[in-house]
Amino acid sequence: MRSELPIGDRILEVVRTNPDCSLDEVVQQLPDLLWSDVFTAVDRLNRLGRLRLIQDISLRATSIHLP
Repeated sequence: MRSELPIGDRILEVVRTNPDCSLDEVVQQLPDLLWSDVFTAVDRLNRLGRLRLIQDISLRATSIHLP
């Protein structure tokens, strides 16, 4: 993964290569970033419509999808 890319682009690259991944899986793929930085960027991308967060209440998990 190219760390010179903006955080949002790096997250989208992870989601493209790992469809339906969890937030924790994205964080694991970007070990140089803090969980809070990834969460903030994922929230921003969700609000912009560049990805979707799907929460499974029964599993207490959130998966990330491209729109």
